[in-house]
Amino acid sequence: MRIDVVHRPEELERELEELYRRMCRPGERLHGMACVAVGLPGLVFRHREADGEHYVYAEDPARRRLAGYTVFNRLVELDRRADRILRAPHSKYAQGYQRRGIASAVYRWWLGRGNCLISGARQSAGAHALWHALARERALVCVELRDRRLRYLPQDASPGLRDDLHTRMILLGEGWSLTGLAACAGLCGVDPALR
Repeated sequence: MRIDVVHRPEELERELEELYRRMCRPGERLHGMACVAVGLPGLVFRHREADGEHYVYAEDPARRRLAGYTVFNRLVELDRRADRILRAPHSKYAQGYQRRGIASAVYRWWLGRGNCLISGARQSAGAHALWHALARERALVCVELRDRRLRYLPQDASPGLRDDLHTRMILLGEGWSLTGLAACAGLCGVDPALR
């Protein structure tokens, strides 16, 4: 996995402004989305699902703007078994809302509902730090994703292997164990002693 994603602030601001206009315009697909209880004061969180992907938008009603959003994407690289369980989160938050725990709260909400996360092939430095912060609360495992198959990577895997684009991280949601993930998602290479 590479740590090299960077978002341009001015492009992100334009994207968030356009999304918020659509959220406020009756008749738009983004208008009137259901609220979810993410539990972060001062923001309203709205959720929608489309084609198996989930979007959570963080709205700042006092400032009448969109703080940002997280999308839980399906990965085409996964086989059917793993696709039923794993989603790859991608977050974009305006500069003034970064480092305020918003993405952390959204990820915790998702994981607390019994969902598991898989990282993409690349992450920003902030996203990478967020995953490791969440690993203090949830089990985090590294896997190799190659030819639509997941293979467990032990913690002592070489640094070169951990930097490979086929290497991903998985955060286990509420109620999940490594055993359950191996059985349901087809994760191979798990040492029975670790289960």
